[in-house]
Amino acid sequence: MTPPLVLGSTSRYRADLLRRVCEDFVQDAPGTDEGHLPDELPAARALRLAIAKAGAVAARHPGALVIGSDQVAELDGFALDKPGTAEGAREQLRRSSGRTIQFHTALCLLDARDGAQHVHVDVTRAVFRPLSDREIERYVAREQPLDCAGSFKCEGLGISLFERIETDDPTALVGLPLIALARLLREAGCAIP
Repeated sequence: MTPPLVLGSTSRYRADLLRRVCEDFVQDAPGTDEGHLPDELPAARALRLAIAKAGAVAARHPGALVIGSDQVAELDGFALDKPGTAEGAREQLRRSSGRTIQFHTALCLLDARDGAQHVHVDVTRAVFRPLSDREIERYVAREQPLDCAGSFKCEGLGISLFERIETDDPTALVGLPLIALARLLREAGCAIP
């Protein structure tokens, strides 16, 4: 019998992605502190947080398969947090204009039955085209990407901000690498598809 599946996230983006491969799951807020650690690289931060989120939720769901995920955007070796405000989003997009941003999307599938952790980190390179202040203003006003690392939604109008996106998994940029997750779920005994 397949164990219950729990998404350790309140993100609607991650939930929408997970529904593409599995409809039967519940969401649970991990309540994980997402603060930076001193000298922590963006990829390491994403992996640490994905594992921490899965672990926090697994403690409340013994016997479940728990998915934890986190994404950290990186520019010049530094993390770009979710902007939180329109001005923060505009500033991030100005800094990203004509540049390449790396997105580290980490995934942890934790089997709460035995504590086994299976992890994956996807790296996506988003190459921004040069953006004018007017384009940035219009984009932020229309899409309000205040809760998105990098200040854009590639699944929406944000796709118009790029010259190209280099990735092995296009869903990773949205926040949950489904190709890797589907493989990990199959290995854990889930029927996908």
